[in-house]
Amino acid sequence: MIYVSATPGERELRHLAEVTGQEVPVGLSHVDGGGGAKKSETERQKSKVSMEEMLEEIEGIARMEIRPTGLLDPKIEVRSTEGQVQDLLSEINERVEKNERVLVTVLTIKFAEEVAEYLERMGVKAHYLHSEIDTLERTEIIKALRLGMIDVIVGINLLREGLDIPEVSLVAIFDADKQGFLRNERSLLQTIGRASRNSNGSVILYGDSVSASMEAAISQTVRRRGVQNEFNLENGIVPETIKKALPVMGSEIDDLLSGVAGTGSGGGRRMVAKRPGKKGLEGLAQRFRLGAGVWNTSDSVLDNVSQPEWTDDVEEDSEEVGDVADLLARLDQEMRQAADRLDFERAANLRDRIFKIQNATN
Repeated sequence: MIYVSATPGERELRHLAEVTGQEVPVGLSHVDGGGGAKKSETERQKSKVSMEEMLEEIEGIARMEIRPTGLLDPKIEVRSTEGQVQDLLSEINERVEKNERVLVTVLTIKFAEEVAEYLERMGVKAHYLHSEIDTLERTEIIKALRLGMIDVIVGINLLREGLDIPEVSLVAIFDADKQGFLRNERSLLQTIGRASRNSNGSVILYGDSVSASMEAAISQTVRRRGVQNEFNLENGIVPETIKKALPVMGSEIDDLLSGVAGTGSGGGRRMVAKRPGKKGLEGLAQRFRLGAGVWNTSDSVLDNVSQPEWTDDVEEDSEEVGDVADLLARLDQEMRQAADRLDFERAANLRDRIFKIQNATN
């Protein structure tokens, strides 16, 4: 038995044909063989062949398309790009009323931020998610979405695969008709799949035409949905949204506070990048207590409020700060309060100062 991914790529499909002793489909002749070790027969693909067509040509594939929960692949609708953001806003409001969440995927970082800011101005709890956000904070943003602190995440490539969020009932894809890596058949299928954990799952593809990738992804989703629905009817199964335990915000802070996230004279490295963030969305981070990191700026209200004057005393001579034990206790308390606010950068700074004082007095 050989397992392949839910959305196998061309090399994976060719390797499957080779290891099972089958003739390699013509549509895969341009792909290197032997898992990439052997040169392909042709340099370029002669004709575009969809993943569905490739799967039909390779024998012995058992498709695992029926879910134990009875959930169907989401409904898909194609809409014009004219007035797309305003159209999306009305769809979002409908989901928010039902306590459901929305994922929006775009092509550029700038557009992701612009859409998120527009939705914020319209009263929607939204935030962007892209590669310039630290890994730790990406996790916290996704947790905030599940907990309802955020209703919408606007992202790029990070929203494709691996996100199983049952609260998400709508996935909106902007520029769905654009050709390229982020809008090819596999990417579209992976993004569409983010809405398949909710019984009300649906997908809106915004585009002024239907590309070959869109057509292939829609066709495959509709076919699977039909198979799943037929199975449910035959067996009396009613689709149910998957039940998944809600996360706890800030569960990753233990290593940071204990200093085991790394080694060094300061007791450990910081888990968030020490760099100024982008201005304009600090309010959202402060309002929903999502932390500092990329949102933090020098004039941050949260930073000013959370930093008592005595926390800077460690820069002075120890004789001037009074009782060292009392100072350490106060610093430790402030560090833990900062961590509770998910202000990890502040907590790391305070932790480093505690280590500095302890090393100086030992």
